[in-house]
Amino acid sequence: MTPRIRFPLLVLGLLAAIALAAPWFSSWSHDAIDWQHQAVPPQFEAGHWLGTDRLGRDLFARGMQALRVSLALGVLATLISVFIGVTWGAVAGFAGGRVDAAMMRFVDIVYALPYVFIVIILSTLLPRGSLAALFLAIGAVGWLTMARIVRGQTLSLRHREFVQAAIASGVRVPGILWRHIVPNVSGTVIAYATLTIPQVILFESFLSFLGLGVQEPFASLGSLINEGAQEMESSPWMLLVPAGLLTAMLLAFNALGEGLRARLGPGDE
Repeated sequence: MTPRIRFPLLVLGLLAAIALAAPWFSSWSHDAIDWQHQAVPPQFEAGHWLGTDRLGRDLFARGMQALRVSLALGVLATLISVFIGVTWGAVAGFAGGRVDAAMMRFVDIVYALPYVFIVIILSTLLPRGSLAALFLAIGAVGWLTMARIVRGQTLSLRHREFVQAAIASGVRVPGILWRHIVPNVSGTVIAYATLTIPQVILFESFLSFLGLGVQEPFASLGSLINEGAQEMESSPWMLLVPAGLLTAMLLAFNALGEGLRARLGPGDE
């Protein structure tokens, strides 16, 4: 494992470990209110290591809970988009002809629509405030680029000898796709999926900043940044804590994705 992969993995592992372990070593929960310490900077005596917000909620507990939500949303929404994108792209690339043309024209049409518009429509159709609904809404629009990448890889693989041998031996199309096509594009898929996670997290943070993402009593880094921006002049720690966590996580994911793309991408031999 190269340093370009090892270091961001270490950073992400450290962030995930702290976020998961936070409820066990923090004296405050994310929704507990300390009426005596409202909008105060770090108070170690009171157990508020990163200060409190304007309602007296502990920013460390809130930040770690938001970090868990953002990480879970990024990973799960990416898994949804990877599943849809790989299936769509592999079928289109292997089928070719009119089927390929029709499927990719649909991708082009959806590409032309603003992502925010699509997510807002899906969010209104699904239960409002539900994290699962947000996972599905973001994952349902994040598969387009993955489908194009997999389709291009499949077009180059379907004429290879091992695929032609499988066709000649009577293997059915689903078996060819999942035994021969998908494993041979998995390196590219993993690399791009790692780069998709920070895009999803950033997109969700943007939605939460606008008030369209994660709803109370839960919080994401985007919603905390929105709250902190309103108190930036009087309580800068309310903005610095979630912004610092989001920046560290996005930089680590992007560095990991670039490292994996350099190692697993099609042009690395």
